[in-house]
Amino acid sequence: MKYGFIIDNRKCIGCHACTTACKSEHDVAIGVNRTYVKQVEKGEFPNTRRIFSVMRCNHCTDAPCVEICPVEALYTREDGIVDFDNNRCIGCKSCMQACPYDALYIDPDTNTAAKCNYCAHRIEVGREPACVTVCPEHAIIAGDMENPTTEISQLLARETVTVRKPEKGTNPNLFYIDGDFASLNPEATDKSGDFLWNSQARGVGHYAKYAEKMMHTNDDVNLLKMTLDNDMQSAYHKKETENPNYIDVLNGKARRVYDTPDKGILWGWEVSAYVMTKAISAGAFLIPFLAMLLGYEVSDVAKLWSAGISLVFLSLTGLFLVMDLDRPDRFLNVLLRPQWKSWLVKGGYIITIFGLLATVFGAFTYFEIKTGETILLWVTAFFAVMLAIYTAFLFAQAKGRDFWQSPTLPLHMLVHSIMAGAAIFALVGLFTDLDSWIGLIKMTLIIALIVNLFSLITELTITHPSTAAHAVVNMIVKGRYKNLFWMVVVLLGNVLPLVLLLVAPSAMMLVVSAVLVLIGIYATEKIWIEAPQRIPLA
Repeated sequence: MKYGFIIDNRKCIGCHACTTACKSEHDVAIGVNRTYVKQVEKGEFPNTRRIFSVMRCNHCTDAPCVEICPVEALYTREDGIVDFDNNRCIGCKSCMQACPYDALYIDPDTNTAAKCNYCAHRIEVGREPACVTVCPEHAIIAGDMENPTTEISQLLARETVTVRKPEKGTNPNLFYIDGDFASLNPEATDKSGDFLWNSQARGVGHYAKYAEKMMHTNDDVNLLKMTLDNDMQSAYHKKETENPNYIDVLNGKARRVYDTPDKGILWGWEVSAYVMTKAISAGAFLIPFLAMLLGYEVSDVAKLWSAGISLVFLSLTGLFLVMDLDRPDRFLNVLLRPQWKSWLVKGGYIITIFGLLATVFGAFTYFEIKTGETILLWVTAFFAVMLAIYTAFLFAQAKGRDFWQSPTLPLHMLVHSIMAGAAIFALVGLFTDLDSWIGLIKMTLIIALIVNLFSLITELTITHPSTAAHAVVNMIVKGRYKNLFWMVVVLLGNVLPLVLLLVAPSAMMLVVSAVLVLIGIYATEKIWIEAPQRIPLA
């Protein structure tokens, strides 16, 4: 048994009955949807057409949201339905990053993830999903695809069907008859503007949020929000070709006229900060370890600095992780109810083990215990490396964000940890004597900066497998992040410190370079985390 959906676009009239039925059945909050009807206009004026596409969870056979969920809040049932348990969800938003179809959202009432669950409670008592029952044109067909007697199985056998983003390898079980590329591919059209009938971003059901706010007030009504924009009206009725939306239709370019809300940046400054503090924590151990490995004399004071810095920034890492959760009260579910395929779980245990080992290392140093120190150093160094790079594998599980699938991301994370560690110990040199290996810190920073510049060039110039990843590159080097990238990341955070270390290698220049490097690392992580999230998924 394997349940699936077919959307027959030959029949869909865009009435939104499915959206309404779904919201009523599941008491879905205003501003979010489990299913909705996307509308795209295409053609050449006056011969235009409007395409309706019902969007929702694809109930993938290989669901990336299930794989990345750290607490098994999302799971695949034996009948193929991808369901969820909001009593487990910690609100980490990983599933939203992993889903290529933008099917998940955070329920504003529970602060947990939610999506279409195929009306599993109705299926279990022999009924069809609410959207299927209410559709007046029978444009939504649901059923067991493995049963040859069902309508959906017979339609799949005789009709040409389309799925969204087959290149993702998720094997979606939502199929479209007469599916149109301009509607199913989010990159084929620009985001819709802020007009009355073309976006749910101002509230589901035509400014419903605005209307809801007015219910218990005596405030004046803002008619600009309750009437059609005059420019849009004149574009249709008076053919004023200076209106850009009108020109799009006139030239035959497809454009969205009704769309899902933009979820914005799901992983914000907290994640950028956590990646930064994690890099410092790992690097603060790896730099002294490297010095000892190469035969330099590292004092007990320097070792205590290493353990102390690692633990302080590891604590900050945990703090930022918890701050980013929409249900921070359930954070321990990551450790107590783990789903071991998720790198968020593996990362949680790596953080915990590294913290324990760094504490033991500090205790060994403080009490001058030498027995087993070498083994402890190597084991801790291994977990420091894993602490530095595990986020790259977590991002790789976020299949919705193509730019994060870069094979160079582990190198990116490791080099940043080495840079951060060297920079931190360059600053520690202001407070304690590191003369015996300050030269190593300087040389390590020089080599790490060169490797980092090579890594940046590689990540931005390799052939990207998708237009979404290519769009992120353009956004970084030519678009909204260009000033931050070229001025802060490249010039201030990499080139200038490298020049200072090579041309004026004084103790003061080392300190200045260290500060610039740390600024550059944070700016890089901010761009690398934010920019891919600005690419629409639906």
